[in-house]
Amino acid sequence: MGGITRRGTPAPDAAAPPFPPSNTDLIAPDARGLNFYAIDHAFGGLLDLHMPADLRRHMEPHLQRMGELAGGRLDELAELADKHPPVLHHRDRFGRDQDWVEFHPAYREIERIGFGDFGMQAMSRRAGVLDWPAPVPPIAKYAFQYLFVQAEFGTMCPISVSDTSALLIGKYGSEEIKNRFLPGMLSQDMDKLLKGAQFMTEKAGGSDVGNSALAARREGDHWRLYGDKWFCSCADADVALLLARPEGAPAGSKGLALFVMPRRLEDGSRNRYRIVRLKDKLGSRSMASGEIVFEGAVAYHLGRLDRGLKQMMDQVNLSRLSHGVRAAGMMRRCLNEALRVARNRNAFGQTIANFALMRRQLLKMLVPTEQALSVFTYTAATMEQADAGDPAAELRLRLLTPVLKFRACRDNIKVATTAMESRGGNGFIEDWVNARLVRDAHLGVLWEGTSNINALDVITRAVRRERAHAAMLPDLQQKIAAADGVPGQFRTQLRGLVERAFRFAEDVAADPGKEKLARLASSGLYHAISAALMAWEAAQLGARGGDARRLLLARFVLEQRLAARDPLAVTDDAWEEAAIDLLLDEKPVPLAQAADLVAG
Repeated sequence: MGGITRRGTPAPDAAAPPFPPSNTDLIAPDARGLNFYAIDHAFGGLLDLHMPADLRRHMEPHLQRMGELAGGRLDELAELADKHPPVLHHRDRFGRDQDWVEFHPAYREIERIGFGDFGMQAMSRRAGVLDWPAPVPPIAKYAFQYLFVQAEFGTMCPISVSDTSALLIGKYGSEEIKNRFLPGMLSQDMDKLLKGAQFMTEKAGGSDVGNSALAARREGDHWRLYGDKWFCSCADADVALLLARPEGAPAGSKGLALFVMPRRLEDGSRNRYRIVRLKDKLGSRSMASGEIVFEGAVAYHLGRLDRGLKQMMDQVNLSRLSHGVRAAGMMRRCLNEALRVARNRNAFGQTIANFALMRRQLLKMLVPTEQALSVFTYTAATMEQADAGDPAAELRLRLLTPVLKFRACRDNIKVATTAMESRGGNGFIEDWVNARLVRDAHLGVLWEGTSNINALDVITRAVRRERAHAAMLPDLQQKIAAADGVPGQFRTQLRGLVERAFRFAEDVAADPGKEKLARLASSGLYHAISAALMAWEAAQLGARGGDARRLLLARFVLEQRLAARDPLAVTDDAWEEAAIDLLLDEKPVPLAQAADLVAG
């Protein structure tokens, strides 16, 4: 029998059985190690629809590589960078004011992948990135963003804003300004790269940008800036675009001018502004956001001095679209995580994917994820048409951008939270990606305008002022009419609900007293657009012998988001159970089978 050792602890009992080893197989796996592109069959199908065939073939291996990185090395780096956020150093060891930001090596490697290897900030601004002989169309750029953010969210901010800053400098800058900044901003050489930023928010001017007080004083061929900015993401950027009020300019937004400000002057010395602190943010922790004080910083104006805000909105709208794409990518990651748990976690004698409530929760993640995918790919294709000079496409893009930003970013929060709940207590632990996904999801409803600001942009500007919906509705009607193979009765119902959503948005826009309904009207537009697109996509893919499951998703959007429903009524849900079976299965759904279900 066991006794007591000299140190007072029980001696091992030779007759006692060995302590059982921990069974790690009981813990559900996560999605790390998967190729996020290869497993996303819906994404590949929509790229087939929207991307030119030659570009599609060329980008396929690069998308495969990005998908592998996102599910592997990039995901590992993102976890490290999130746990080791940037640190601001005000002075060097000699006491010189330097204001430099120290990043973890993982963040620097992420930058090399995004900026250097893939040239994501440059691919739509110049030829040659990823060996494509011209600037890549928007659908390709946003495809890489969609995959990248499934692993790392924070670094997408400097990548995206470097891209959009280069656009504004190219559009509004003098030849001297363009020659000075654009080569570095569009470089993939990390030693020559100039990263961009947008500094807009002030203490008195967040959503109300017209209250901005940063002052600009002219001195010869340049200006000097005095004041402060309250929230500056990518605080250590090499080139920043910002709004300031020239001396003597009127109050309000019409008095703001757009400026470009370098971190270092042409002689290599520091410009006269200081990063006074970094923000301790809930999410996007890998990227440095800070407060900046300007003490006569040299800057150069872009475009017309009296149109600064209007010019800056070019960048804001592109950033809003990018945020919609990021929300779509993050929802896909959340869905993948939930599916990994549901298919591999056993409870009460069976896999939890078999339980009715779990199946319904998976559906509630799947539908908004697929909605965002449809709207973002269609929006990217529309942007290409708008860039080619199509005025109707310009109007559609004007509506789609804030609609996507508004709804997808809101849905992302709910999807991320549901995915965390699917994993259970482990989802609340920072060892797993779910906690980071939840934290990062909340940023989308803040950056580039809150939900209220984007909904008002949809209804009071895009619909009321510009009548962008009048260009959007005919395109959807044509797509519904062209959805061959979709049952006629379903198409009639779809057309009716789409038209009703557009009438409602127009009614709300026409009456300033109904402004409180702007969010509801914006959501209605989003659901109508996504349902029509899904039905058309299903018909197109199904006719090619591909997967028509998006038709089932279209019916779910109609019934759960647009059609009148008694929440307390018990209904016959036989079609829903059959549809969920198909949607949670990996096998393609033939168009005829999907059509039978939506007709039932």
